[in-house]
Amino acid sequence: MTAGAFVLGKGNGQPKQVLDSVDQNILLANSKHAIGNPETAIKIVEFADFQCPACGQAHPIIKKVLESNKDRAYFVFRHFPLPSHKNSKSAAQAAEAAGEQDKFWEMHDLIFENQKEWSESGKAQEIFESYAQKLGLDLGKFKEDFDKVKNPIEQDYADGNRVGVDSTPTFFINGQKYPGVVSFEQFQKLIDQIPAK
Repeated sequence: MTAGAFVLGKGNGQPKQVLDSVDQNILLANSKHAIGNPETAIKIVEFADFQCPACGQAHPIIKKVLESNKDRAYFVFRHFPLPSHKNSKSAAQAAEAAGEQDKFWEMHDLIFENQKEWSESGKAQEIFESYAQKLGLDLGKFKEDFDKVKNPIEQDYADGNRVGVDSTPTFFINGQKYPGVVSFEQFQKLIDQIPAK
């Protein structure tokens, strides 16, 4: 795996690859975490690594895109923890464990918004446990689930490999691949080109 998308601006708004409908269906069918109406014409799938600095920079952009297009876009988050990041898998496990208590998105946001706090820490799991407490989660259940939630992360990673993800973040907009950080303006331009259903 390469980490080429760490260079901001790499996502220039030009699709690199168009997936066939089978692969697009896999991206959507195997997804566990989604926001919006799946019947909308615009489907955005993000493969991200919680420890990736470029993914951290993309996070507020995605939030703004979804807020501006809440009735038009369906967003799916997929894990793609890069092996070079020592705490990325633990971060994904923390988000999944929080998801077992219906707080995936809240933990997702906390992890990205506090990336600098935990990314190089030798005590990342303790930091994630403090986030779980902040969210009012049952800490005992969170700790228990932390080690049980590896399968969805591994499935996301396998699906990412299958569709050619080799850096993070990688976005698929209606099956078109956009590696790297895509600006809000680029996202909006792409979305506006897609006719409503």
